[in-house]
Amino acid sequence: MPARIPSWAWVTGLTVGAIAAVAVLAVHADQGPHPTATANRPSTPAHAGASPTPTASAPARVPDGSGTGRRIVYSLGQKRVWLVDASDVARRTFAVWPGTVTPDPGTYTIGSRTEATTGTDGVQVEHIVYFAFQDGVSVAFSNAVDGSAPPPPAEGTETGGIRMRKADGAAVWTFGTKGTTVVVVK
Repeated sequence: MPARIPSWAWVTGLTVGAIAAVAVLAVHADQGPHPTATANRPSTPAHAGASPTPTASAPARVPDGSGTGRRIVYSLGQKRVWLVDASDVARRTFAVWPGTVTPDPGTYTIGSRTEATTGTDGVQVEHIVYFAFQDGVSVAFSNAVDGSAPPPPAEGTETGGIRMRKADGAAVWTFGTKGTTVVVVK
């Protein structure tokens, strides 16, 4: 009758084998390609007219005159949003696709939020953060569920959706709770 190997010996052998396998994989991973940082911009849309224009490869500076403290800053001219923390440091900035109706420059407050709906352009959108009402149109940040750029609006259609990439929409949703200040600058 063969001798029985104790269970602690099996566990020790399997643990040593697993550690060796992880070490070999770590060495191979270290020799492979390494990720590099990239600018956080919306992807190129299918139609040329809606493409946000990045201002520079380095993160854009928060506009002067955009207030102080924790806030979302939206620049109409730069077509860009900043998420600014309480110490006035921009934690994230990204280009956006504005709607056809733009809010007047000024200070607003996020009044309501909707997880998902259909936009006035017929696109399924999510992370809708409402902050203004202009010319009878609600103005809000949002992103398409599929991450796409907004289609060109139909002739005469007024849209207040300020669209962004999916990851940026999720960041605004997390940052922009009800009552958060939104500052719109030229």
